[in-house]
Amino acid sequence: MTRDLSRREILLQGGACLGAAAACPTPARADSETKADPSGGRPFRYSLNTGTIRGQKLAVPDQVDVAAKAGYDGFEPWVGEIRHYAEGGGSLGDLKKRIADHGLAVVGAITFARWMVDDETVRAKGMEDMKRDMDLIARIGGRWIAAPPAGVTGVVGFDLLKAAARYRAVLEMGAEMDVTPQLEIWGPSKTLSRIGEAAFVATEAAHPNACVLLDAYHIYRGGSDFAGLRILNGAAMHAFHINDYPADPPREQLNDSHRVYPGDGVAPLGSVLRTLQRTGFRGFLSLEVFNRDYWKQDAAVVAKTGLEKIRAVVKKAMG
Repeated sequence: MTRDLSRREILLQGGACLGAAAACPTPARADSETKADPSGGRPFRYSLNTGTIRGQKLAVPDQVDVAAKAGYDGFEPWVGEIRHYAEGGGSLGDLKKRIADHGLAVVGAITFARWMVDDETVRAKGMEDMKRDMDLIARIGGRWIAAPPAGVTGVVGFDLLKAAARYRAVLEMGAEMDVTPQLEIWGPSKTLSRIGEAAFVATEAAHPNACVLLDAYHIYRGGSDFAGLRILNGAAMHAFHINDYPADPPREQLNDSHRVYPGDGVAPLGSVLRTLQRTGFRGFLSLEVFNRDYWKQDAAVVAKTGLEKIRAVVKKAMG
């Protein structure tokens, strides 16, 4: 994994590897996903990424209640908020029970551990942070965690073979803790912003748990065409961040705050959802928006509206 490749070579190889990148078997789980048809016959299950209501500054137990009362199947917390809750005296055991009592799945978690960087000291700290964050999520019943390119987003021409080796190290650590890191793309990043780059890294990690975490906004913002989704094995993807974006400002000027509810923008979500289903994806559509106008509203209203918007988009796409 040390041979240098040009960015052009990497992208060309990545395109050839897309199918293999997600072709790993989905690990067996002891949680609700193993039940017969956990979606109740629906094509997808739905999750609330708590970034969607982050501006309301709710305590984590209240976020759980909001997601459950709105009708979601799961919720996707931010690790920093879980840590704040625990450090403030909150019981992770009580939180786990609250989640289970509501019948929710913990659909991953958002963290920013710097596990990919070149600096060995910083990377070692990033691995420690990732291990700590995996432990927190495991203790509330979670089985997945985001693994984004934190710390290297400004690096042009980052060696993706190095990224693959480092992703494998994170996967091996996660396997010991029964928590799977999902390789996440960030559209504005100069590293790991495209579907093909994520597929290349996941493929070259050569680990049975390798998987990718994609996002409608980030795919568009990073410059990938949604048609690339058709080459992935959706059965090995656990979640997909669903959101939408406006026609203006131009793609290169979009930022997280421009995200809107599914169906309220110009993203081709109908074809995206049909493609995901054809690839075998049966995971969670997790609503992740950072719209500051939504943050000014009641969290319960935002959560409920978001789920209604997702259902409407899915119904229209699937007929």
